[in-house]
Amino acid sequence: MKIPQLLIFLLTLLVHIAAGFPTDRRARQSREKHASWDEVNVVAHGLLQLGQGLKEHVDKTKAQMRDVNAKLKAFNGTVAELERKQQEQDEALRAKSEKVEEWERMVVEQAEEVKVKVEAVEKQSEDIHSRMDRLEEKVDAVLTEPTLDNNSEHTGVPFIQRLVAAQNRRIDQLVEKIKQQQDKLEKQSLHLQVLQSKVAHKRVKSHRRRDEEMALRGEAEESKSTSGLARDCHNLFIQGQRASGIYTIQPEGSQPFNVLCEMTSEGGWTVIQKRHDGSQNFNQLWESYKEGFGSLNGEFWLGLENIHTLAKQGHYILQVELSDWAGRQLVARYGFQLEGEEKLFTLHLQHGPSFGAQEKIMMTGGPGLPFSTADRDNDLAADVNCAELLSGGWWFSSCGESNLNGRYPRRPSLLRRQQRGMFWTSTNGQNTSVRTTLLKIAPVTIKL
Repeated sequence: MKIPQLLIFLLTLLVHIAAGFPTDRRARQSREKHASWDEVNVVAHGLLQLGQGLKEHVDKTKAQMRDVNAKLKAFNGTVAELERKQQEQDEALRAKSEKVEEWERMVVEQAEEVKVKVEAVEKQSEDIHSRMDRLEEKVDAVLTEPTLDNNSEHTGVPFIQRLVAAQNRRIDQLVEKIKQQQDKLEKQSLHLQVLQSKVAHKRVKSHRRRDEEMALRGEAEESKSTSGLARDCHNLFIQGQRASGIYTIQPEGSQPFNVLCEMTSEGGWTVIQKRHDGSQNFNQLWESYKEGFGSLNGEFWLGLENIHTLAKQGHYILQVELSDWAGRQLVARYGFQLEGEEKLFTLHLQHGPSFGAQEKIMMTGGPGLPFSTADRDNDLAADVNCAELLSGGWWFSSCGESNLNGRYPRRPSLLRRQQRGMFWTSTNGQNTSVRTTLLKIAPVTIKL
């Protein structure tokens, strides 16, 4: 019995085992299915997060794009405003140019009118001389013809006196008219000078403004080719100017500036320094001597920068004209060269027979002399500042050779009681006090 029971138990166990196999497979499939859905959920959740991130990035990019568009609009508005202002400036410059041309036309008309009136005055003067000649002829005829009828009212001295008195009255009237015409001409001449000064000033401002505009656009050119201004006073002389006075010039590579021109039979000289009455204080510092100071109608220093722009155009001559308190005058000429500020405006003078055998008022030596002022001690004296000691700025080698920019004495008696003012040392070692100075330059091509 035990064996059958054991077999039955084994069969029952096998049945149960066999029945359990399909059940386990379905459970495993169910678990795998649940695991796949979990993975899908995880992927879906990740995709949702990725989509949300992309949406936020898109929104941020849109905001940035709106800011960029706003800035671009503002930039376009600024460009349009700049173009409008540029157009307004161009129109204003064009209007100023037209106004300058109108001023020039008015000046030409005024000059023509003055010329006509001058010719009329000259004609009246010739008419007066002609009448005087005829009067003298009549008087001579009356005096040389005593045979006339004694009853004639034109005979004798009373007639001559009446005739002379009438002619004198007529001459007085004509002289009065001439004086009136001269007064009118002088007033018109002054008015013409004012107009010329205004035209020159406006022309300079117009050229300066145009150069600035061209520089801003990157189109600046040398002003020499466009300004039409002379490069120095001798250039004005070559162009036909013969009257000394103040002119506007423009050396090569520089801005226009006013100078005092001295026109002689030799040519045109550009005055760089003038002193005659002590009205201008020459005890100035470096920057003032660089830029220039004083009045072209009185005493002045043209400015080292302006002198340098003139001298670097070619070979120039420096003429020094001095007079002392005894009335003696001295003139000296030199070959002249002046370097720029980077080399301390070093002066080089050339002595030689081609410039005459005058007294050597100024000497520089081979290396030249740098310019020195109280605040820029460039002199060759090791233990003292010559400009501070002697006053003014000058090309000092030592403190005892020359200083034409020194203190101006108010009267000769002060020369003995105060420090040396303007002076130069002659070749025999004598110190001479100076009363007036005139320094002027011209190209070597001038006829000496």
